[in-house]
Amino acid sequence: MNFVFEAELWEWDARRTETWTFVTLPADASDEIRERAAAAGPRRGFGAVRVRARIGVTGWRTSIFPDSSRGYVLPVKRAVRDAEGFGIGDTRTVTVELLDG
Repeated sequence: MNFVFEAELWEWDARRTETWTFVTLPADASDEIRERAAAAGPRRGFGAVRVRARIGVTGWRTSIFPDSSRGYVLPVKRAVRDAEGFGIGDTRTVTVELLDG
């Protein structure tokens, strides 16, 4: 199952010594993923769901994580941000393909 959406890159401010950046999946996608994950049974650590993600021409495998205030969030590593010229506050088209759930 694929989800394609526009998302803004934001920085997690809980750890200022490290730069963790994310995009938030839309509420409808998060709801559907949550339902599929619940039906699939116990999840991996932190409720993570494995995905294949793409921003621009850059693709990678990672996991999305549930966030109580945002739905699911996708971490965007530095190599992807650099390759795509994607900085905090920028919006890009994101594709997320579920690999489990």
